[in-house]
Amino acid sequence: MHKIRRLSTFIGQTFALWAIVFAIIGFSLPQPFVPLKGSIPYALGVIMFGMGLTLRARDFEEIVRRPAQVLLGIVAQFLIMPLLAVALVHVFALDPMVALGVILVGCCPGGTSSNVMTYLARGDVALSVTITSCSTLLSPLLTPLLLQLYAHTSVNIEAGKMMVSILETVLLPIVTGVVVNRLFDRHLQLLRDALPLISVSGIVLIIAIVVALSKATIAASGLIIFGVVILHNLLGYAMGLGIAWLVGLDSTQRRAVMIEVGMQNSGLGATLGTKYFSAETALPSAIFSVWHNISGALVANICAWWDKRNHHLSPAKPE
Repeated sequence: MHKIRRLSTFIGQTFALWAIVFAIIGFSLPQPFVPLKGSIPYALGVIMFGMGLTLRARDFEEIVRRPAQVLLGIVAQFLIMPLLAVALVHVFALDPMVALGVILVGCCPGGTSSNVMTYLARGDVALSVTITSCSTLLSPLLTPLLLQLYAHTSVNIEAGKMMVSILETVLLPIVTGVVVNRLFDRHLQLLRDALPLISVSGIVLIIAIVVALSKATIAASGLIIFGVVILHNLLGYAMGLGIAWLVGLDSTQRRAVMIEVGMQNSGLGATLGTKYFSAETALPSAIFSVWHNISGALVANICAWWDKRNHHLSPAKPE
């Protein structure tokens, strides 16, 4: 058990490295990954089931205790990132299917790794977990509707079918995980210890498959797509921090909102992009998945350095 926990912790802490490695493998050796396209929704379902196993009723107590802060985080998440995506695809005049992918990842809920990054950044972890959970639970409704709102002129958006897909690959696995956790709590420690390993394995598999399917697009215009994704993420951090500062949140809350806004559930974006559109549409989500874990770690390190320099915050403990 201790070996599994140590291995799982190591894999979780070095996620960005494994994401880069598997992206390179998928690009260099696409043949083994291309036939695995149909496994992407199942990989996402496993990741979401793992998220469900970590949720408890107390994770939603923040809604009652601090509804304004939670609502701000959710609104900022679903307002800032889609609008930034629309602006960026127009400024850079991206290929229509790639542009759709940028908007798609912008319409997704917050990324599950945002909670870890918030902890490392000494932010408000309880607020982060609640915002992530709520935005994820709202995603079956909001992600398809927002995509239809912002991208309906360029492609036909099957919002109804997409809602069903998100219910099947996101909401159902999360609810199942919560139920299993409730019924078998004391017998799940080994599985919980392995969750970082399972989650990282699922995400890197999705990244490798999408990169393999999109090799030609990456070769032709990979640099500009990387640039747009990086800008999308960094501007999301900046605007999330700015809005949280404008409404008067404290430093730990500002960090939580900043990271929640900037980090997306890119696995969901890759799944929807591959299933409903094309590999090119899934590509920005795959790149986002690699990049936002690198940038999130950098943001966390900057926050920790700032605190050390100013000696005014103590680490926020996860609840």
